[in-house]
Amino acid sequence: MEHGLHERDRVGLQDFILLEDYKSEHAFIDNLRKRFQENIIYTYIGQVLISVNPYKELPIYTENDIKEYKNKHFYEIPPHIFAITDNAFRSLIQENRGQCVLISGESGSGKTEASKKVLQYIAACSGHQRTVEGVKDKLLKSNPVLEAFGNAKTNRNDNSSRFGKYMDIQFDFNGTPIGGNILNYLLEKSRVVNQNVGERNFHIFYQLLAGASDEQLNDLKLQRTLSKYVYLSDGEKGRVKTIDDANNFRIVQQAMSVIDFSAGEQNDIINIIGSILHLGNVQFVEEDGMAKIVATDAIEAAAKLTAVHLEDLKAALTNRTIDARGDVVTSPLSRELAIYARDALAKAIYDRLFSWLVMRLNVSLQAKDLHKARNTVMGILDIYGFEIFKTNRFEQFCINFCNEKLQQLFIELTLKSEQEEYRREGIEWIPVEYFDNKVICNLIEEKHKGIISILDEECLRPGDPTDLTFLAKLTDQLANHAHYLCHQKAPIQIQKTMGRDEFRLVHYAGDVTYNVTGFLDKNNDLLFRDLKECMSKSNNQVTRVCFPESEYLSKKRPETAVSQFKTSLNNLMDILMCKEPSYIRCIKPNDLQTPGVFDDKLISHQVKYLGLMENLRVRRAGFAYRRTYEMFLHRYKCLSKQTWPNFRGPAKEGVRILINELDYNSEDYRFGETKLFIRFPKTLFKTEDAFQEKKHEIAAILQSRWKGREQRKKYLKLREKIIILQSHCRRYLAQQKAKKKREASNKIRAFIKGFITRHEPLNCYNENFIANAKRMWLLRLAKSLPTDVLDMSWPSAPSHCQKASTYLHRLHRLHLARKYRLKLSAAKKRQFELKILAEKIFKGKKSNYFASVPFWFKNDRIPSEHQVHINNFITTSLRSESLKYASSCIKYDRHGYKSRDRFILLTNNAIYILDGKTYKQKHRLPLEKIDFLLTNHSDDLMVIRIPLELKKDKGDLILVIPYVIEFCSFIIDTVGTANILNIVGRDSLEHNVVKGKSGVIDIQTGDEPGIIRDKSGHLVVIAGQ
Repeated sequence: MEHGLHERDRVGLQDFILLEDYKSEHAFIDNLRKRFQENIIYTYIGQVLISVNPYKELPIYTENDIKEYKNKHFYEIPPHIFAITDNAFRSLIQENRGQCVLISGESGSGKTEASKKVLQYIAACSGHQRTVEGVKDKLLKSNPVLEAFGNAKTNRNDNSSRFGKYMDIQFDFNGTPIGGNILNYLLEKSRVVNQNVGERNFHIFYQLLAGASDEQLNDLKLQRTLSKYVYLSDGEKGRVKTIDDANNFRIVQQAMSVIDFSAGEQNDIINIIGSILHLGNVQFVEEDGMAKIVATDAIEAAAKLTAVHLEDLKAALTNRTIDARGDVVTSPLSRELAIYARDALAKAIYDRLFSWLVMRLNVSLQAKDLHKARNTVMGILDIYGFEIFKTNRFEQFCINFCNEKLQQLFIELTLKSEQEEYRREGIEWIPVEYFDNKVICNLIEEKHKGIISILDEECLRPGDPTDLTFLAKLTDQLANHAHYLCHQKAPIQIQKTMGRDEFRLVHYAGDVTYNVTGFLDKNNDLLFRDLKECMSKSNNQVTRVCFPESEYLSKKRPETAVSQFKTSLNNLMDILMCKEPSYIRCIKPNDLQTPGVFDDKLISHQVKYLGLMENLRVRRAGFAYRRTYEMFLHRYKCLSKQTWPNFRGPAKEGVRILINELDYNSEDYRFGETKLFIRFPKTLFKTEDAFQEKKHEIAAILQSRWKGREQRKKYLKLREKIIILQSHCRRYLAQQKAKKKREASNKIRAFIKGFITRHEPLNCYNENFIANAKRMWLLRLAKSLPTDVLDMSWPSAPSHCQKASTYLHRLHRLHLARKYRLKLSAAKKRQFELKILAEKIFKGKKSNYFASVPFWFKNDRIPSEHQVHINNFITTSLRSESLKYASSCIKYDRHGYKSRDRFILLTNNAIYILDGKTYKQKHRLPLEKIDFLLTNHSDDLMVIRIPLELKKDKGDLILVIPYVIEFCSFIIDTVGTANILNIVGRDSLEHNVVKGKSGVIDIQTGDEPGIIRDKSGHLVVIAGQ
């Protein structure tokens, strides 16, 4: 309660007991509205929970919410259905006291959903063993089954419970659910045969037609079209958007399997539902005052599905057998009576099937280990709320009678608990004035004088009793009762609002006018003996159980419906009286089932008939607030320096100090044995406001202390860690130092031994030394490698590295050469190719080779003044050939050896000799026809040998070419072979002149190189020394 006091202006009060103007219904409803608009649907009146249906899903039922409310004190947390359930559950476990949760409210207020949430919480908070999970599953799965067969769409609620339900959950000594039992009350079986406009029959009929397979429907002789069935065509004919019948049918089937319904039982149940639909389609005509069945399709299908003989069913629907003191008389029924019999049978089959389902559920829920069971149970009552319709009939009378009994029980238990608490706490009991509805209960149920007794008497008397004779008898016997009113005795103003077939009762929740039409029929609940006998012979196992043979053989008149209800209701009251109750009052905020809409008029009506104002007045008659001294002191101790932060004395003495500090008026409170009682809410509000103000001051102090404490904790933890870290670091550093010393000494020892044995073969002593020597040599070598390809130097190596040194030297030379080659331009590369070629040809063979090495080879040695003329010749005469080399030269005649200036041109095909003055071609010598002759001296002489077939060029050509080695290198490069070149080492050589004649060229050496003709006629070539 205290949890939300400081938010009361925004979201209202969590407990109506603290409402200042507690007698004002307007203030009451305004508080509900504030909370509803903030999606807060729960509010207390003491320990009574008020629940307003939000008509939408709210995120307040999750596992986290369950944990939040589990084992928490009732007043520590905001109002919630879990809080009510937890309080009852803990009382059951800890105090071994039976509990019951009473859920009431009108249709559409959320009673069924509330009961589901109670079960959800119990299931979540109890044990999780496999057997326990099975029991919990059955308890939870019983809901969809009961909803399918007991709920229907009404104009007020798409899933309205049309029966009352009381469920007992049995627990073992550990608080684990081990079984359960369900009692059902007042099923609205008239709905089977007739529904109001806009309403539907029970869900199961629509679920069957929507969810069954085509094959299954074919076996049942059913179709999915709703309009084909009379019992489904009175009310809502289409599908309902908020209901998924097909899916719900699957859920029901799964639930039945969980609850141990056998396949045969499920099949029998479906057959019975199908038979009721066919039964509604059985039509009658009247011939000579006797009913005849019009078409046989419907009755044949009904007989097949109920597993009875067709002729027996036909006879039972059109005839009635009466046993009058041994005389058995069978008389035909009129059409009207036949229709009555048909509908009565349909209602009886469905009503008994529903009772059988509840019985079967109870068998499945029965505790298996009875030695673990104990008498402690928790009951959940989900029953109709007070009903006031435009036309109220027999069902509303029974429902409102039930609510009168519950209200009487509620008042008695509330006052009793109040009186008991006052007595226990030693507080003087203040008599409470309240409306005692016992007078209304007596009016209805008093023996011989009550309405029920008069109704039963009228149903049983001989003659021709009717609903109007019943009303007349009521008026005759109850006309002077203060809470009874009829048209005949009412003032004229009231007569205008009542019919002659109506009477009015002044209930605790308001005046209700009842129409007596159907009272006698519904009370008699007559089912002809022939129909009972026919059903008892069924081969459908469920049907035969529902219609035992002993029933139709018995001649005892069955108890009336209202007497049965009265008896079961009194039994329920006995059950509830021996349990500690918890109350949940459910309210619907609007008739549209729309979220966010709050209808003040509708809420006011429900507040009245739920008796909430009466309940609040009873609770507020004495003291509005009471708490144990420990709880009060724990919350408000900060308001006094004497009690803050910890009070060492008794809690009662601490509270007394607080009361004096807060300056309470002596009439505003009382000290009990264990609790403080505060009379007015304003006194508590004043205390709470002071607490909220003080809380900010305390919060600042606590925050500073907490921050200081946390920082100190962090510092101490950090200091401890640093000390540990330092010790580990010192240890590690010492270990590393010792390790280095050991390693160093080992290395020195190994080095010395390796040095001593360094020249020995590789062994375990010197291998490291030698490896280190190799490594050091490699490091030295890496720093002193030659960088020039011409540098032939190479560092010395230890004896163990000689082989590697040689190999590395070679590799490095190759590397430098490759590196040098990669840097060469195309022209330089060409030069080196020619130089290498010249080396291969002339090295060691011709004396002046080395003189040619330092100079670059050129392919053009023509003086610049002759370039133009030579180029003209090349352009005009060498178009198809590629020029390889060009140079000036001196030609010596064959006869007389006279010298003449010439130009020699080398192409890819031939050698051209041009005149030195006219630049005209003198010779063209194909390369493949000629060869060349050189001396091994240092002269520049070249003899071109011309074969005889070249008749134009007679005899060999004697030439002196300034760069003869260069010229020959280009020739060999062009031809591709050195075979055409001959180098001779003789002092003289012959050359062909003409016609077989030959000349002689002498080779001499001298200081002055030159060429002369001697006296002998020989050509003398003087080569340099």
